[in-house]
Amino acid sequence: MKYNAVAIKGAAFMEKLLSVAEVAARLGLHRTRINQLIRDGALPVGRIGRAYMIREDDLEFVKEKGSPGRRPKSRAEEKAETKKSSRPRGKKRSK
Repeated sequence: MKYNAVAIKGAAFMEKLLSVAEVAARLGLHRTRINQLIRDGALPVGRIGRAYMIREDDLEFVKEKGSPGRRPKSRAEEKAETKKSSRPRGKKRSK
């Protein structure tokens, strides 16, 4: 078998590697957040030189985890907030 034929067959089994910037663009997150996920161990990575390389298959870990931040408000919390904001304030005191 020639080298080119082996190389082509091997290319079919190669995994797609993405940079931090490419992962951030795909997930709609900032590069800093991707680096936090790497540092926390939530996103498995490999290194090539100084650059982190993330397998395309490993993006599922981040997608399943969800986005950081506050949890969505329940309907009861939203109603309470609207009642609170629509309540009339006391009279302004004049000097």
